[in-house]
Amino acid sequence: MRLLLVALLAPLALATVVGMAVLYPFGHDQATGGKLGLDHVPVPGEVTAVAAGPCTAGPGNAPPGSPQPAPGQPAAGQPDAGQASECLTVTVRLEDGPAAGVLIQQRVPQEPSTPSFTVGDRVVLAYTGAAPNDPSSYQLVDFQRGWPLSVLAGVFALAVLLLGRWRGLAALGALAVSFGVLVLFVLPAILAGQGPLPVAVVGSGVIMFVALYITHGFTARTSTAILGTLVSLTLIGVLGWAFAAASRLTGLDEDTANLIGLLGHGIDARGLLLAGVIIGALGVLDDVTVTQASAVWELRRANPDLGWRGLYSAGLRIGRDHVGSAVNTLVMAYAGAALPMLLAYSLSGRTFGELVTAQAVAQEVVRTLVGSVGLVAAVPVTTALSALVASGEPVSAAVARGGEEPDESGASGKDTEDEAAAKAPAASHADGASPNGDGRRSLDADPPTVPIDLPPGLRRHEPPETARRRR
Repeated sequence: MRLLLVALLAPLALATVVGMAVLYPFGHDQATGGKLGLDHVPVPGEVTAVAAGPCTAGPGNAPPGSPQPAPGQPAAGQPDAGQASECLTVTVRLEDGPAAGVLIQQRVPQEPSTPSFTVGDRVVLAYTGAAPNDPSSYQLVDFQRGWPLSVLAGVFALAVLLLGRWRGLAALGALAVSFGVLVLFVLPAILAGQGPLPVAVVGSGVIMFVALYITHGFTARTSTAILGTLVSLTLIGVLGWAFAAASRLTGLDEDTANLIGLLGHGIDARGLLLAGVIIGALGVLDDVTVTQASAVWELRRANPDLGWRGLYSAGLRIGRDHVGSAVNTLVMAYAGAALPMLLAYSLSGRTFGELVTAQAVAQEVVRTLVGSVGLVAAVPVTTALSALVASGEPVSAAVARGGEEPDESGASGKDTEDEAAAKAPAASHADGASPNGDGRRSLDADPPTVPIDLPPGLRRHEPPETARRRR
């Protein structure tokens, strides 16, 4: 079986490496923010004052360095027709850049979508690179979030390490590899004009091989999980392509349209949609396939007499419970990501059928249902592969190759078959257990004796027959 696993996985791994080499944009002039007109430099700052007032900027409250308005044009800071009449004047001290320490004022219209600012807020301004001391060269764009995100990442890493220990450290390393593949391969390849779907397939293959083997080791258990993931990803890709074409999904939502406008060249929007489906389903598939493979190997270790059918039936019962919650997780994840869009559509007054068949909602429906079908298919496929491989190996070899971890004392947590066979009869006769091992005490078994320490001068009572035999 091990040779069969190698024969199946080795060509796939080689194809993944070759595909990565072919699709990577070697020597391609990568588009940058400056070339796309997004050459604003982020500058950190701290809010020192916030004042509410009219948006009209008179001589006394015009921002320092504001240019004089042209005839017929609104003054600096004065809103156009239809804009808010009240503004927040936010004073910011620049913390970096050529004008570090300088105070500038930014007027922000007071609208329902305007965030609130308080003194001490750490914000980010976009600097156009014109005049460092000119407030019109800056635009208040965001808040600084580096510190709280770093703390949250540290808490996450600590929780993983406390529970997983060395396995948790390997999982964090696999997470870093996955992030690196996305940032260093998938994104540059798509931006360079490569097809999003083949890039996503190759990138998912790299993530799957590297992340799973780093986290769970080079074992038969991990290999069967990878095979199950590959089969399910293939099914997801085929179903996604078929139903995206049948539903006439273009993939041209607002974000994709903006991306095409920035790049200045065409991009396969439908392929980008399918790439998102594959990458989004990969994480959940890994969870399901690894869990199913581990369950089958543990069943084999607990009951060595189980054959292929027994392992498959027991593993499938576990998988039914798992897939029920996993499908709900996938649906809720997509619904949570699309919640603002769902709220906006719910206010349109359209019927449920019209909402579901709209482009923006329909592509989320296809994404969710296709991913769920692949998730459901992963359970029987991975369970069957794991049962086939585990049942064909000796119990000791199956456990070792399955990746069993030792306990805290360094022991393997199991007796050998000879030790277990030697201990079982002694334990059964000692406690009067029934031969079938159902835990019931035999009626003719002697009750267990408990030693009792007697005070000095007292002698234990013995039946007459026992006393005569002793004499």
